[in-house]
Amino acid sequence: MFPTIPERRIKVAVVGCGRISANHFKSITQHQQDLQLVAVCDSDPQIAALHAERYQVPAYSDYELMLSMSDCDLVCLCSPSGLHSGQTVAAARHGRHVMTEKPMATRWKDGLNMVAACDAANVRLFVVKQNRRNHTLQILKRAVEEKRFGQIYLVHLNIFWTRPQEYYDSSSWRGTWEMDGGAFMNQASHYVDLLDWLIGPVSDVQAMTATLGRDIEVEDTGVMNVRWRNGALGSMSVTMLTYPQNMEGSITVIGEKGTVRIGGIAVNKIEHWQFAENKDYDQDIGQISYHTSSVYGFGHPLYYQNVIDVLRGRAEPETDGREGLKSLEILIACYLSARDRRTVSLPLEY
Repeated sequence: MFPTIPERRIKVAVVGCGRISANHFKSITQHQQDLQLVAVCDSDPQIAALHAERYQVPAYSDYELMLSMSDCDLVCLCSPSGLHSGQTVAAARHGRHVMTEKPMATRWKDGLNMVAACDAANVRLFVVKQNRRNHTLQILKRAVEEKRFGQIYLVHLNIFWTRPQEYYDSSSWRGTWEMDGGAFMNQASHYVDLLDWLIGPVSDVQAMTATLGRDIEVEDTGVMNVRWRNGALGSMSVTMLTYPQNMEGSITVIGEKGTVRIGGIAVNKIEHWQFAENKDYDQDIGQISYHTSSVYGFGHPLYYQNVIDVLRGRAEPETDGREGLKSLEILIACYLSARDRRTVSLPLEY
């Protein structure tokens, strides 16, 4: 039985005050009746101090010191991906719940270690998958669960975004194998998550990757073919080289009795919705699409609500560590396939 926090505000520490942390600070403020920011931590003391002044909380540049000095209940990891595993294990050792941004780790064994450490310490491990909360994807998930497609034949995803060289040059960890991962691991991680969450367990992966336009260790472009255990076939095309700006984040599902395409810059626009049998909620399709200039979408506050409900003892986690491992496993299979030029079958280990 996991410990719960039924009455007082849940105390949160944000670790890593970079690009994605803004979504977390905003979500914590939005849920201030349930959440209290009590610490910020960043390896750059100046950045930590800036956020400490902004939010009137203590600042730390030493993560272990923060764990020792802060009375936080939940550690929110917005740090470079390669640090997530070690930081999760340390937080668990201190008895703190953990929420980690994507990807949960850059190595398969690191992801397994995170789950094991939190299990041993009897604390929660949450892996942020905020895109699942997008209304467009929620209604697609409903259609799949209601079996409106009949047999699903083909699924395709496009992630046509841009990350200029200046983006990678802004921090030494960006574009590295150890700390970041490439276009699949980092930018397309939430779309890889849709492969299992929407369609089901994956059985086989084939991939090719390339570094074509950026001076980085990892790939800026790649393609991946997928076979699901239910027999469906699929593919992903990913690039961070789209000129001159982010163009598309889309998913198309073609089935026996239905075809759907959700496009826009970040699966925010339902562009095609057609089934053999109509449902009452089909009339709402036009209102579900929304405008966004951000590839992150608007799902972080909704994700935080589930975390609050779980820590209050009112719900089960939507994406815990084991759920997070599903997309990490596909990502690792993708990179193994591209490196070894072979088909990789899942699970990775028995």
